Parts: sequence; structure tokens; C-alpha cells
Amino acid sequence: MSSTTPAQNRPESSMSLTERRKAETRMDIARAAAGLFVRRGLKATRAEDIAQAAGIAPRTFYRYFASKEEAIAPLYTAGAERWEAAVRAAPAELDAPAALEHAVRHTLVPGRGVSAASWEWVRTLIRLADSSPALRRVWAEVCRGAEDALGEVLGERARAVEAPEGHDNVAEDAARRRFVAAVAGAAVRTAVETWAAGDAPAGGPQGPAALALRNLETLRGFGWGS
Repeated sequence: MSSTTPAQNRPESSMSLTERRKAETRMDIARAAAGLFVRRGLKATRAEDIAQAAGIAPRTFYRYFASKEEAIAPLYTAGAERWEAAVRAAPAELDAPAALEHAVRHTLVPGRGVSAASWEWVRTLIRLADSSPALRRVWAEVCRGAEDALGEVLGERARAVEAPEGHDNVAEDAARRRFVAAVAGAAVRTAVETWAAGDAPAGGPQGPAALALRNLETLRGFGWGS
């Protein structure tokens, strides 16, 4: 079973009541799983324990997730979706690097995207992914999905600007945006992973936002334009 579903990537306003309830149940299970993983550790936690903590039957758990590791995916995905939404919401006059920096400041700074306390949970969950091949695959799948979504957002922003005269190579543009999204995604992902591997607070010069902005600054000469 995939760790994500089409309904997860749709705007909440377009989801049916049933889809919203399913999404809420998925997130409830994810929070229960995260709490147990943080307190007990991954190995000591069973899918049945997560189901009990979430107030559902084990069979219900397996309707949503194929494994205990996949149960964390909605939390990983929520962070990726905040990043994607912030890039989309960046002022239209900003070019790609400025829009990416805008998104970093609105999602990775404690108190804007998530609280400082929540960032400590993020640290633990990313560290767990380093120690578990199964959880690492879930993290990698979410990161890849985030790159695909970011490519779409960058495409939307590019289409809002008049294309150069005679430029109609859609396939080339799509490939370029996918590459740009992968570079941007790597800049942010490695910043978060680097921070999670240490003990620095989420705010300040070694926090995920500061590291991500430095990574993007390093790429200042990169051809971001599509």
C-alpha cells in the first residue's frame, strides 16, 4: 500500500466529508504512532499498539497503512505540503530563488510553520528514519513526492509569466522544472536532515531555516529560470 493517497494531495475544500474524515483518521493514527515511537522507540512499538493509542481496531489500522512505519507518512507529508503551499503563495513578482527563500522563512522558522516543540518531534522522527531502512523508504518517498509537487508549483508560476517568443517546448520545460525542483528540494531536505542530526535549537544560526537559506545562497549562481 502506498503511504500517500490522491485525496491527501487535494485541497481540503474539494474533498468530500468522507475523504476529510479519512484524512483526519490517517493523521490521528500518525500522531499516535509518532508519540509511541518517540516514547518507546520504533522497535518496541507494534502496529497493534498504535491502533490502541489511536482508539481504533487493528484491522482499521491496516485499512489505512500496510506497516507501522508507513503510519508516520502523513506527518512527513504535512511538512512537505506546507512548503509547497508557501512557494505557491509567494508574491507573484518574486523570481524562483526569492520565492523559495520566502517559503523557507514561512515554513522552517519555529512559530511560523510549526512550534519549536514540534520541531523536536521532527528531529526525533528524522533520526528514526536514519536507523530504520523501512522508515527511511517512507521518508524518501515523501521527499520524492514533494519534489514532484514543487515542480508543478514552479510550473504554475512559470506559466503566469509570458513565455519567450517562439518558445513552445513543453517537454523541455517540464524536464527543466523537475530538475530545478529536485535541486531546491535537496537544498531544504539536507538542511533539515543536517539540523536533525545535531543538537542545535530549531531557531538560530544552525536551525533548519538558516541552513536551508545558506544552501540556497550557495546555489545563487544556479540557473533557476525555466
